Amino acid sequence: MTLTPVLSSYWDEPRSWSLDTYERHDGYRGLRTALDMTPDAVIDTVKASGLRGRGGAGFPTGTKWSFIPQDPPDAERPGKPHYLVVNADESEPGTCKDMPLMLATPHALVEGVVIAAYAIRAHHAFIYVRGEVVPVLRRLQHAVAEAYAAGYLGRNILGSGYDLDVVVHAGAGAYICGEETALLDSLEGRRGQPRLRPPFPAVAGLYASPTVVNNVESIASVPPILAHGPDWFRSMGGEKSPGFTLYSLSGHVTRPGQYEAPLGISLRELLDYAGGIRAGHELKFWTPGGSSTPIFTEEHLDVPLDYEGVAQAGSMLGTKALQIFDETTCVVRAVLRWTQFYAHESCGKCTPCREGTYWLVQVMERMEAGEGTPADLETLLDIADGIAGKSFCALGDAAASPIISSLRYFRGEYLAHFDSGGCPFDPALSALTSGVGAP
Repeated sequence: MTLTPVLSSYWDEPRSWSLDTYERHDGYRGLRTALDMTPDAVIDTVKASGLRGRGGAGFPTGTKWSFIPQDPPDAERPGKPHYLVVNADESEPGTCKDMPLMLATPHALVEGVVIAAYAIRAHHAFIYVRGEVVPVLRRLQHAVAEAYAAGYLGRNILGSGYDLDVVVHAGAGAYICGEETALLDSLEGRRGQPRLRPPFPAVAGLYASPTVVNNVESIASVPPILAHGPDWFRSMGGEKSPGFTLYSLSGHVTRPGQYEAPLGISLRELLDYAGGIRAGHELKFWTPGGSSTPIFTEEHLDVPLDYEGVAQAGSMLGTKALQIFDETTCVVRAVLRWTQFYAHESCGKCTPCREGTYWLVQVMERMEAGEGTPADLETLLDIADGIAGKSFCALGDAAASPIISSLRYFRGEYLAHFDSGGCPFDPALSALTSGVGAP
């Protein structure tokens, strides 16, 4: 399967982020097409394309837009305003696709925002970006200013009579704000914590008004669909998971980076493009969608990397963050670091996650130091079972997934920590690493 650069087709051009460069590459052509259509026709076009959310869950984007109440307000029923919110709070360990996209081609996102807001009849849109990524914030703010000056934002966009204002909002840096309802609370000025659902954001989202929350890549994929048509989009990928997407390869590969390919490509094929595992080493385990997804091993190299294929193999496609680890990596140490991250980022709202992640760290730290017992393995699974599916939001599932899956594939490595009295990958205890320490 060949690569299909669409979003990333000219990231390497000088000043790829500028409006001039974007317009040279058919920029805002999709918007012009959309403004000649009715909002409902735009939604139907996105539905027909089969575009699925690129933020992790893979929910059909057009269907999500159609959940917004479509009855136009009148004098007797003024109704509530509609809002579009772009979730650019990319913070999943290993995930690094949205930030490069906004740095290289921010206008792809801005154009997608205008099309999506027009489709759902919104006149205000917000792009929620992590506050730590100052260069991305500046690049995005500059692109929004360029769009206003060129008539792509503001009043009477391109003479269509449609008005839209866009606000780039800097978050305070909390992983939990990647959860859409926690993001909405943060955007409203409150502490970011997930909300009880129902009501869902489509009914009562930002400021208790109908709201659509979409990921950066989902929105940026809309302009090419409007410009080239849903059939063109469906010519890539599979029937249930059509289109192109960005795969983020990081870790022990020769050429880490972003690889844009049709959904359904395998890691074996992506590794061919990335130059394979780093010289002199071999694959040990990897994540198909970031640290919150159950890990895979070498036996899963040919699993189709689409929503159905990865799920059938026992994991989730998630954000398509492919973290690659070779044989020098201690599984227990890697899982411990992920677990520490989730314990630190737990918002504390619900007991299973607040208490469960804390105790997972305590047990994992004892085991990684070689001070645990085989009975601790069952304790870990018991705690993970008390979190997965029982926490207020998906953070609990994220914390449990790497533990459950690593014990499934690497129970012997956990036991080796007990036998060695510490990590067997520590050069002081073992020659397993041949002088290369675990990362």
